[in-house]
Amino acid sequence: MKQSIHRLLWSGLLAAVLGFTAGGTTAEESSYRKIVDDVVVYIGMVPAELVRGHPPAHPEGTMHGGVQVGENHLTVAVFDDKTGRRIVDAQVTARITGDRSPDLEKHLESMTIGGSVTYGGYFYMPGSGPYRIELHIRLPDRPGELRVTFAWARS
Repeated sequence: MKQSIHRLLWSGLLAAVLGFTAGGTTAEESSYRKIVDDVVVYIGMVPAELVRGHPPAHPEGTMHGGVQVGENHLTVAVFDDKTGRRIVDAQVTARITGDRSPDLEKHLESMTIGGSVTYGGYFYMPGSGPYRIELHIRLPDRPGELRVTFAWARS
């Protein structure tokens, strides 16, 4: 039973990540989608406990150094706005600030979920927020970096 619930929750996370592509790049900006310099950026945040139940041999159980209690998993997907092509060779750093936590900055690791490349990392974010998520994205074919900021709070 516990494994079935865990599978259901993980399937929901996978559906959310894959939904980044299903939504296309023509929708308006939202709290989880922004466009900057012809690049579409999506974020997703889930409790890290969704990943904790994987067996030791499963890649999600050890990604980003393993799951810690109370952490959240930030997932970022990046697309070319004009072509809709997923950008798989970016360098992404996230800086998260909130009233009840220290500023956190981490390089997000590239990961493949359901055959799609995203970037992710774990962050300890106590309380309900609000939090400010600032992403710094470097693309190999562009000088400088893109910056995009999201607001996030537990609902």
